[in-house]
Amino acid sequence: MGRYVIRRLLQMIPVFIGATLLIFLMVNVMGDPIAGLCGDKACDPATKAQLSKEFGLDKPVWQQYLTYMGNVFTGDFGTAFNGQKVTELMATAFPVTIRLTIVAILFEIVVGITLGVITGLKRGRPIDTTVLLLTLVVISVPTFVTGLLLQLLLGVKWGWIEPAVSTEATFSELIVPGLVLASVSLAYVTRLTRTSIAENKRADYVRTAVAKGLPRRRVITRHLLRNSLIPVVTFIGADVGALMGGAIVTERIFNIHGVGYQLYQGILRQNTQTVVGFVTILVLVFLAVNLIVDLLYAVLDPRIRYA
Repeated sequence: MGRYVIRRLLQMIPVFIGATLLIFLMVNVMGDPIAGLCGDKACDPATKAQLSKEFGLDKPVWQQYLTYMGNVFTGDFGTAFNGQKVTELMATAFPVTIRLTIVAILFEIVVGITLGVITGLKRGRPIDTTVLLLTLVVISVPTFVTGLLLQLLLGVKWGWIEPAVSTEATFSELIVPGLVLASVSLAYVTRLTRTSIAENKRADYVRTAVAKGLPRRRVITRHLLRNSLIPVVTFIGADVGALMGGAIVTERIFNIHGVGYQLYQGILRQNTQTVVGFVTILVLVFLAVNLIVDLLYAVLDPRIRYA
């Protein structure tokens, strides 16, 4: 196991460099950040040259990237064009988005897997058909429609929640936004769990466990569910990074100042340092979560061994 982890960590290095280089190049060609700093009027050449030199934009792109990566390893993600450190923006944005992601993942695990197990065990029955139809509706409706509808009903009309989340963004305030963020993924987790349960239910090892007279609950939890969760864990693991980076719509609807909000502002203002810094952290999150998911395979299925 230890050798496998070391090998995976070494494999992450070129992946991290390649992903950050690609993001850096894409962000640097998406527009002229200096023009955005000058507002509606064009910058005069002297001001443009001064700003370019101040933010290091007068150097070749490859040199800017090397300077950026050198600073990253010292914990310096640069300075936004408004003079604020990117690390300060991260310190306020990431805790909020992490709490929002935790709420969304809990919805996926608790509600999605539970519905998937129930419908997988009762395939073809009315409850199975009902859940399949509901998940299809959830997948078909865009997230911004679901968010605005819940905000209108629960916040404006019925007054059960605040229409906008406060700056503290506590877990209780993030329940509805977390549900909105997780809605599509929850539907996919339900359908994926259902398919996996229904397929493994007919496997020989399940028939053998039943023939040995094991209690039904033990057959489901110890034999059927553990093997059926491998594709589900893979999906949820990949979804963690996607939820953190893809929360732009949800955070805009509920006025949550998290990672999605900061990325949106950075792209809108062509603030390259902010965008590249936040995406760099998201790349690290993707890599770490994928490693954890691979290690969980051995926990779910004892037959899997890593050399």
